[in-house]
Amino acid sequence: MPPARSAHPGEGRESAAARQASGDRLRFIGAATRRIARGIDLDEIVLGLCRATVPTFADAILVYLRDPLPVGDERPTGPVVLRLRRTDRIPEEPDTGGLRLPVLPAQPDLGPAMGGSAAELSEVRPGGPLAEVLRGVRPLFGEAQAARTALPELLGPDTRLPGGHRVILAPLRGRRRVIGAAVFLRRPDRPSFDPDDLLVAAQLATHTALGVDKAVLYGREAYIADALQRTMLPDSLPQPTGVRLASRYLPAAETARVGGDWYDAIPLPGSRVALVVGDVMGHSMTSAAIMGQLRTTAQTLAGLDLPPQEVLHHLDEQAQRLGSDRMATCLYAVYDPVAHRIIVANAGHPPPVMLHRGGRAEVLRVPPGAPIGVGGVDFEAVELDAPAGATLVLYTDGLVESRIRDVWTGIEQLRERLAETARLTGPNPPPLEPLCDEVLDMLGPGDRDDDIALLAARFDGIAPSDVAYWYLDPKAQTAGQARRLARRALARWGLDELSDQLELLVSEVVTNAVRYAERPVTLRLLRTDVLRCEVGDDVPQLPRLRQARPSDEGGRGLYLVNRMARRWGATRLSMGKVVWFELSMPPATRH
Repeated sequence: MPPARSAHPGEGRESAAARQASGDRLRFIGAATRRIARGIDLDEIVLGLCRATVPTFADAILVYLRDPLPVGDERPTGPVVLRLRRTDRIPEEPDTGGLRLPVLPAQPDLGPAMGGSAAELSEVRPGGPLAEVLRGVRPLFGEAQAARTALPELLGPDTRLPGGHRVILAPLRGRRRVIGAAVFLRRPDRPSFDPDDLLVAAQLATHTALGVDKAVLYGREAYIADALQRTMLPDSLPQPTGVRLASRYLPAAETARVGGDWYDAIPLPGSRVALVVGDVMGHSMTSAAIMGQLRTTAQTLAGLDLPPQEVLHHLDEQAQRLGSDRMATCLYAVYDPVAHRIIVANAGHPPPVMLHRGGRAEVLRVPPGAPIGVGGVDFEAVELDAPAGATLVLYTDGLVESRIRDVWTGIEQLRERLAETARLTGPNPPPLEPLCDEVLDMLGPGDRDDDIALLAARFDGIAPSDVAYWYLDPKAQTAGQARRLARRALARWGLDELSDQLELLVSEVVTNAVRYAERPVTLRLLRTDVLRCEVGDDVPQLPRLRQARPSDEGGRGLYLVNRMARRWGATRLSMGKVVWFELSMPPATRH
């Protein structure tokens, strides 16, 4: 048996060198793909590709992406256009033979390239050489025939490229389609790309394209959720009698994206107003959608004039119908400007802060309650004084809680900021809009982990001298009695010139009320910046405005109210309804 032939020492060294090169290549691909995958948005992913590639793999890189980038299953219309998104290179050296490599631009979508400027926009002609290379997906050396004709179409005909295997054109293919291309370049003084480098370029291109797909989908979802959330927030706040309102909404920081915070102010019968602030747990489009459903439900329940604790109870039931994990916090308050009182119920929400006229700020003691969606929990309401000149601040936890402070520390900082702002204005309450800005200024750079909803209500109230209230028996003579009482109230207020108009409308509304009422009818006049008349009865059916026929004996009362009143409306109560109208004050008596 012949003796075994030993391997040549040179072969062993070459094999070890090949294994070393293969190991280095695998380590580079692993590090590069991790760096690309760390990116969240589009720019971070493309920048990760550039930083991972230059100078380890290439001396320069140009990255082109489709403009606009398709999202998901969208079918783009029109021609395919590639835009230069970013270029990068290592610093030039004197011995490069005058060859200019790409420079990192001041703006990420522009940059000069070799021998002139690379095209910022490149339209991919159907059936052209660039379209064929992109369709083939595989990276190609710049010397390949297909790449040699495709590169001038991509970079521009005046661009001068290095010779030999010093250019790789790599299509970027996402999950469904080609979304761009990357061009890797090496200088003449550096070894040329070899066939194994085509595999490296393919790996880099694949991970980059999948990352871009992910970023585009994530960005679209965040945009839709943010737009959905903003659409569901009130366009403007109402201007109820006896209270002034201001609000702010700040979306979450980029790392948290959108959430489900909302606020609302809902006018109620009797010149009252419901103040609502809530927060759906989570940060997603689902959270924004649930927020919209809960806000709509709260508005509907407010229209029924239910007590605050009942509103939260029904919201809790609605959240359970939406799903077992649909959790939210909510604070619901009802302010009565005549009684100067506020009724508050809470469902796991941070307590409101009351800023009094003298500058004292206090955190209201409101039972915390369980969050909406827990189920089987009773909510408790408390009634508190709401003195004229006081300001109630309702907010979501994004204002007072973050990674660097707990919620109670944030609430105390909010209380101190309100008191400090009030001291600057002396005995007068601080203006509402600047007060909201001051509150938001307490946020530091690390305090924006969540979106923020803020609602501030300044209680002006209605003085007892500006209110007239009567109970009237539902009799045929009641309309005449109501006219006399209204005339006397106007005389006491110095508004005699409104007497004829008010008496006519009061007579019509009271006549409609006593026609079917079984219990006493209420008549209330409020003098503010307008003259408001409210007539309540125990009949739940709301009146409807209709055009009376010539033969009808009645049916013209609401038509007169609609024509003569500044505004009018009707609201159903738990035990009946209220019909109201407003008249403009004479210019000389407005206050």
